[in-house]
Amino acid sequence: MDDKLFKELEANLQEAVGVAKGASKPKSAYVVQERLNTMSITRVKFDPTDPDSFPKGKINYEIVDSTTEEQIDQHQREDEEEAMKDMGRHVRRVRGRLGLTQVELATRIGVPIETIRNWEQGKRCPTGAARALLRILDKAPEAALRVLT
Repeated sequence: MDDKLFKELEANLQEAVGVAKGASKPKSAYVVQERLNTMSITRVKFDPTDPDSFPKGKINYEIVDSTTEEQIDQHQREDEEEAMKDMGRHVRRVRGRLGLTQVELATRIGVPIETIRNWEQGKRCPTGAARALLRILDKAPEAALRVLT
């Protein structure tokens, strides 16, 4: 590891320990912004005691001020539709990783086949216990399938 980088890391760790013990206030902070479409990470250093050093937002206040309630409602509907599609892709991906058909998954988790179809088509979204079970099937499929057989 580069000497300069190591010294910076060491100083940041010492600062973090001091803050954690309540012995000092943070001298600096980082904001990490991930841009998924470009796979880049931007690090911005600022002093938490100096508001002028905070990163400036990229807000176009003219657009914000001119946005109507109808446009906001439309954006919310679009966001909800996209979230439903994302959940549908997630359910399909989990089922695919398990190597199960829609009928087999429905039988294993005790729901009607129409429920699985509605989830995968983005018409409905799993909630509560079903959502938790899908998360378990995604993260620990062997254990979940052992219990469900």
